[in-house]
Amino acid sequence: MKLKDIAIELAAIYQQNPKVQAVLLAGSVSRGWEDKYSDIELNIFWSEKPHDEDRMNPIIAINGSIIDFHPYEEEEWAESYLTPQNVKLEISSFLTTTAEKWIAEVVEQYEIDYGKQCMVSSVYYGQSLYGDHVINELKKKVEIYPDDLAKNMIEENLALWYRWNNRYALLDRKDWIMLYDLMSGVQKKLLGTLFALNKLYIHHPSFKWMHKYSEIFVIKPENLNQRLSAILTGDVQKSIQKLEQLIEEVFQLVEKHYPNLPFLDTNKEKMAFVRPKNMI
Repeated sequence: MKLKDIAIELAAIYQQNPKVQAVLLAGSVSRGWEDKYSDIELNIFWSEKPHDEDRMNPIIAINGSIIDFHPYEEEEWAESYLTPQNVKLEISSFLTTTAEKWIAEVVEQYEIDYGKQCMVSSVYYGQSLYGDHVINELKKKVEIYPDDLAKNMIEENLALWYRWNNRYALLDRKDWIMLYDLMSGVQKKLLGTLFALNKLYIHHPSFKWMHKYSEIFVIKPENLNQRLSAILTGDVQKSIQKLEQLIEEVFQLVEKHYPNLPFLDTNKEKMAFVRPKNMI
């Protein structure tokens, strides 16, 4: 049985609850990216707050095994569990009104919050398993990625280079944990910028499925996937140099597509600065 078939069976159980307005298949399964490690991600949209019993009933119905069962926090209920066939379910529940509010905050107020963007991305790419009318109305709201959201994302991701100037000091000191944390952080900021340039909502806060980005990005440096991988797996000194080149190319793409952004020159100056050695 395919993961999507299992998702359809689970959706049929959730829709028996009159509080459930819609069930959305999200994550890798909705995009055809699943592999042998994939789980099933479902977004459940409720007309009113679910009680623990509402959330537990589908798990009991399939004789599932709970992995996590989180309380309501940050306007979301979340739980994960295993089916008897050892398939993992990741459930994110929202009030439909919360989903509408988050979408408005992203596409109308241009908030860059990655958690909210992930939900918006799920709506954009997800597949309706129940409540087509509700899902389709949400999808209409996220069809167009706003230009002002792209500008906010670019400003946020290209503004924080203050630690990048320490890269060669960390290399000389062999501070590997700090150095690799820095390099990984810079790569995430470059990816955040490229998501904005391509007008794509962030689908995972840690940029999961990075190998798919060369497929979904139209605006990108050449050989992006291979270069990102080489930076993390190659000789560290060469990796720093490769990352410097990648930064330069991303800045060039930003200048090409958004030439009038007021913060670009300042950020380029900050990026070029390297922490000097003491001369004493």
